[in-house]
Amino acid sequence: MSTVTEQPILGNVHSIESFGSVDGPGVRFIVFMQGCRMRCQFCHNPDTWKINDPKAQKRTADDVLKEALNYKSYWGKKGGLTVSGGEPLLQIDFLIDLFKKAKAMGINTTLDSCGNPFTYKEPFFSKFEELMKYTDLVLFDIKQIDDEKHRELTGQSNSNILEMAKYLSEINKPVWIRHVLVPFRSDYDEFLIRLDKFIKGLNNVDKVEILPYHTMGKYKWEEMDLAYPLEGIEPPTDDRVENAKKLLHTEDYKGYLKRKN
Repeated sequence: MSTVTEQPILGNVHSIESFGSVDGPGVRFIVFMQGCRMRCQFCHNPDTWKINDPKAQKRTADDVLKEALNYKSYWGKKGGLTVSGGEPLLQIDFLIDLFKKAKAMGINTTLDSCGNPFTYKEPFFSKFEELMKYTDLVLFDIKQIDDEKHRELTGQSNSNILEMAKYLSEINKPVWIRHVLVPFRSDYDEFLIRLDKFIKGLNNVDKVEILPYHTMGKYKWEEMDLAYPLEGIEPPTDDRVENAKKLLHTEDYKGYLKRKN
């Protein structure tokens, strides 16, 4: 009697960072997944866009975790594993396998996502529900609260992205909201006030972070022969960053879960 050997789930991995300090609590082992459907004008990793890029590393969850555990002694109580991108939710089967095995090892798991693949349609939604069972924290990027401006900035609608934010609130999944502040794109008081109102309607927000736009990834656009869409736009000034922090009331979120009664 022959037996069928189950094939391991492979993930397309763009790169690994062993000692990340800005993508979740503590020191993180960060896995950057290959592939993204968003075309953010400020993206500093356009080399992660291509889905099924032959240059990507084919990795199994076991393989990734074996490498990650080499650095576990540096994580302390707060650190752990973060999966970023690209957009990791495009490879949700691999994520489920990775996070399920990581949690069995007692590893803190963080998902860094823009939410673009989210849908209530099957089979995605059931898989997303499964993934959330093994996810400790979601770093959730909201690029622009206005749908029309979001389309201009990223090439995609934000309607399903905001649906994902509401769903995460419904299930009380801890999130850090991240917002890239881009002059002439998202740095307008009108939009920041609307974003603040939306965030206040959620009950699961640990932290709200302002990420000032920068041009450090511009050279990648040039290497890929892509026209840089924000040519001539400088990073926001310190006073505009402080203004955004005030309008989004970032000080109200002290890194602990604000639950509503």
